[in-house]
Amino acid sequence: MAHMCEPKRRWLQKEEKRVQLGFYAFQRFYKLSAGAKTDKTYDEFVKSSFYNAFVKFGSFLNNVKPLYMEKYIDYVVTSGIKLDQWCRDELYEKYAIELIRKEGVETALERSINTMVNWAAEHNSIYNHYFHYVSLNKLTWDIRDGKISPWLVLNCKSGKEALSKLNDEQLNMLTNILDPQHWAIRFKRQLKDVELVKQIAKEANL
Repeated sequence: MAHMCEPKRRWLQKEEKRVQLGFYAFQRFYKLSAGAKTDKTYDEFVKSSFYNAFVKFGSFLNNVKPLYMEKYIDYVVTSGIKLDQWCRDELYEKYAIELIRKEGVETALERSINTMVNWAAEHNSIYNHYFHYVSLNKLTWDIRDGKISPWLVLNCKSGKEALSKLNDEQLNMLTNILDPQHWAIRFKRQLKDVELVKQIAKEANL
C-alpha cells in the first residue's frame, strides 16, 4: 500500500516549487554529467531512487534563492561533488564569492538596489533607508549571499556605518566576501567604477 502511495504523492507534488527545482536539477545532471541526449521526463524523475535527494536540493535552492539560479544548478551538477553534499552552505558560498569577485559593477549595483527595493516593499519603507533600518542579521546574510554587493556597501556612507555595527560573529561570516585585500586592489584598478558607485550612492542619498 505504502509502495503504491509514494508515486502518487510524487505526482501530486509536481507543481511545488521545490519539486520543480529538483526536477530541473535532475534533468541538468543527466544532460551535463551523464551525457543524456534528451531531457528526462517527470515520470522518470518520479521513479528515480534519487527523487528525494533532488527534491531536498530543490528545497535548499528555494530557501537560499541563489544568484543566477540556473547557472548555480549547472555549477553544482558539474562540480563532481556527491549529491548528498549539494545542500551545504559552503558550496554556495564558494560559488557566490567567485561570482561576486568577477562580475561587473553595473550588475552588482542593479542587484543590490533590487534587494533594497524588495526590503522596502516588505517593510513599508523606502529603499535608501535599507542600511539605516535593516536588521543586522539580514544585512549579514544579504551580503554573504551576494544580494548586497561589496561594490555598494564599501563605497557609500550608510553602508560603511551599517558594517561598523556588526558584531565579531557577523564580521567573521563576511570575511571571505569582504576580503579587504581583494577589494582594495579591485577598487584601485577600477577608479572610474568606484566614482560611478559613489555618484549613484550620492544621488540616492545612501
